[in-house]
Amino acid sequence: MRQTIITAIREKRILTFNYEGYHRVVEPHCFGLTRAGNEALRCYQVRGGSSSGNVPDWKMMTTDKITGLTLTQDVFLRPRPGYQKGDRGMSTIFCEL
Repeated sequence: MRQTIITAIREKRILTFNYEGYHRVVEPHCFGLTRAGNEALRCYQVRGGSSSGNVPDWKMMTTDKITGLTLTQDVFLRPRPGYQKGDRGMSTIFCEL
């Protein structure tokens, strides 16, 4: 899973997966460890469901809850407005745009 997420960020490729009972389509921006020490993905969800009902929107998702991860051939061109390098929600960053 780690390498798939890193590849997606480096190549600006869309990811799809299931998370907390919802199918998600996301643009991955940052991957690392949260301040609580959980491996997580900061992404912009463009389609799919969400318990908050907020789509499109920014999401922080822990990788232990991701299933069915798929790296698509679809790409996004640039970071979404509001994205800042050095995500403050992460204590360690493995890869970022």
